[in-house]
Amino acid sequence: MRCFAVLAALVLSSCGQRAFPEKFLYGASIAGFQADPGCPTKSPAECEDTNSDWYQFVTSESALSDLKPVMNFEPLAHGPGFWELYEQDFDRAKNELGLNAVRLSIEWSRIFPTATDGLEGAQLAAAADATAVAAYHAQFQAMKARGLTPLVTLNHYTLPVWIHDGVACHQDLSSCTNRGWLDRARLHSEIVKYSAFVAKEFGGEVDLWATLNEPFAVVLPGYLLPSADRVNPPGLSLRIPEAKQVMVAMIEAHAKMYDAVKANDTADLDGDGTAASIGLVYPLAPAKPKDPNSRADQRAAENIFYLYNTVFLDGVVKGLVDGDLDGKPDTAEPRPELVGRMDYLGLNYYTRVTVKGLGSAAFPTLSPLTTFDPTDISPWEDYPQGLYEMEKYAFEHYGLPVYVTETGTDGAANADNIARWMVRCVEWTKRAIKDGADVRGFFVWSLTDNYEWNHGMGMKFGLYEVANDAAKTRTPRSAVQAYADIVKAKDVPAALLSKYPVE
Repeated sequence: MRCFAVLAALVLSSCGQRAFPEKFLYGASIAGFQADPGCPTKSPAECEDTNSDWYQFVTSESALSDLKPVMNFEPLAHGPGFWELYEQDFDRAKNELGLNAVRLSIEWSRIFPTATDGLEGAQLAAAADATAVAAYHAQFQAMKARGLTPLVTLNHYTLPVWIHDGVACHQDLSSCTNRGWLDRARLHSEIVKYSAFVAKEFGGEVDLWATLNEPFAVVLPGYLLPSADRVNPPGLSLRIPEAKQVMVAMIEAHAKMYDAVKANDTADLDGDGTAASIGLVYPLAPAKPKDPNSRADQRAAENIFYLYNTVFLDGVVKGLVDGDLDGKPDTAEPRPELVGRMDYLGLNYYTRVTVKGLGSAAFPTLSPLTTFDPTDISPWEDYPQGLYEMEKYAFEHYGLPVYVTETGTDGAANADNIARWMVRCVEWTKRAIKDGADVRGFFVWSLTDNYEWNHGMGMKFGLYEVANDAAKTRTPRSAVQAYADIVKAKDVPAALLSKYPVE
């Protein structure tokens, strides 16, 4: 027996440290608006959330005729139907992939389909849609039965149409009534009530929360530069004062939502001494000068990195708000009501950007730091090493645990690209952990093909392909077996690294 123990110790020693922490979350991500619609047997009235600004946007083709070049307007009935098929998808996540977590969202407009202004206590509870509340409870119970930890996003882009009329605000922002994030006081009041209600209602089933998903993807394609790559309601161009207002409103909203969830989720499900762990999901991207020897290009890369990555995170983590986007905080001291309201950072990663510099700012009224050529920015580079760089940056710069809450690639041209990207990103995450980053989970975007906003079903990120048939048939792509092998090994097997080598 003693010889066996010595041998075992030698084997463990030769293997070194484990690749991932013991409680590491291996997961996949979805979002309500993108995954819910398209139910096989439920009626659209049961399946589709008709009360959000995004539903309004994708079903208003005639009213948004000027956006036709960048909007798909594909019928939501083509979606994957998660609202009905969630148990089947959770079975796949657990039994075929071996996952222990799934990231999903609660839709504010499902919980409160009508305005909640002035409602508190029993009146607010009565305004909640009982069918939607029961449906989310059923989803969380189905996850619990399968040993899947939920990571729940409270606001994944969409707003109730009663607080944001995206179509009217697209047509005339100055006269529309429900202006969303621009009605800062109203939105803060109502999103806090929503967050508090959800935390109290579902706190016995959820420990891991995210307040907002990718706020920059509301500001940029909503108020500055809607494009074929991404549009967000109200889909306006170069509304610079409004873009800055929305950015600050979202920074402030995170802190208020954090406080609301902390006060109302009092159930510690996993026994770690914390009832609710709350973060923000943010997309980080390295920036590279087009000509590494050009000082103008170097400066452009530094500036776009600051504007794209640092401004928002410095606000929510450090309480340093640069509302003027001039490179320095508005106040010398951190805003105390914003500090200390991040338990972790949810990191989304898709690409690195390459930029060419200019001699002066392209949009000086937006920021003197816009010294990059907007017509010469190269995104969507196949650069998985950037995930390692951003994991290290996030942990070292902000001192927070990190969850990779999304990463993936479009497999429409070649489905094997999904596996190739995922395997290399997991390997780079493993290396980041080895080099000191506190990374606690990895979530692939996405579990199934879903409705990719203005692209409709045209982009294929899913581990599972979804057929546009009556049953919304799921078919596993090569990434399913690859991910299952990783989860089983708690490492990246040598065979996968041989097939998908890391550059």
